[in-house]
Amino acid sequence: MSDLYITILIGFFVGGTAGYLGAIMVMKRMSLVGDALSHVALPGMALGLVYDFNPFIGALFFLVFGIFIIWKLEKITKLPVENLVGIIFTASLAVGILITPEPELIEALFGDISSIRSFDLPLIVIFSIVIFFFTKFISKKVIFSVVSDDLARSRGINTDFYNLAYLLMVAAVVALGVKFVGSLLMGALVIIPAAASKNATKTFNQYSYGAAIIGGFSAVLGIILSDIFAFPSGAAIVLVAVFIFVLMLKWKRN
Repeated sequence: MSDLYITILIGFFVGGTAGYLGAIMVMKRMSLVGDALSHVALPGMALGLVYDFNPFIGALFFLVFGIFIIWKLEKITKLPVENLVGIIFTASLAVGILITPEPELIEALFGDISSIRSFDLPLIVIFSIVIFFFTKFISKKVIFSVVSDDLARSRGINTDFYNLAYLLMVAAVVALGVKFVGSLLMGALVIIPAAASKNATKTFNQYSYGAAIIGGFSAVLGIILSDIFAFPSGAAIVLVAVFIFVLMLKWKRN
């Protein structure tokens, strides 16, 4: 299997999973949080590039660490999660830029499909499937807390646990995608497909699965265009997703 086909397959799974998770994030009105979280991966990616280990490992470590810090600080300070994410995001971005060697900075920020290798395929596909089905399993409880956090608690739903579990799934899918989308744009692959799907669907199942389809399609088409025209892969993927979003807006008006 050629490197392009491997990257397309990885893009389909990661893009689809990112879109599915994004559907819940848009419902929770956490779009800016999702975008900011992707930047937390930059220091981990930088360490991977500097010390020649898989950037996914470093990105995942920093994302999980960042989420636990945000979760703990929210309990201690009672500050809104958006404020805490903004602080952690800017600190991570600054540290990442400082420690990333200049030749690798563009790759870390915007992704590079040439960095994908055949041995990445099984890891990413398996992780994507696990993330997708685990999120599907907890989605009703997470959405219930969106409708009414107090009502969810009265029914015995541990909203803190499920919200944390959901954010950890977001961290995992962001870590999977930063290698070819980049830490600066991966958040967009979570949010834009969901926003596009919301314009053309009526039920949650239509909305969430539509977001997954748009995410997977955007990643595949973006990767193909980046290969043909030598565009940065992350930028191509996100622009395809934005184009679909615009088409969906027109569809909604009609």
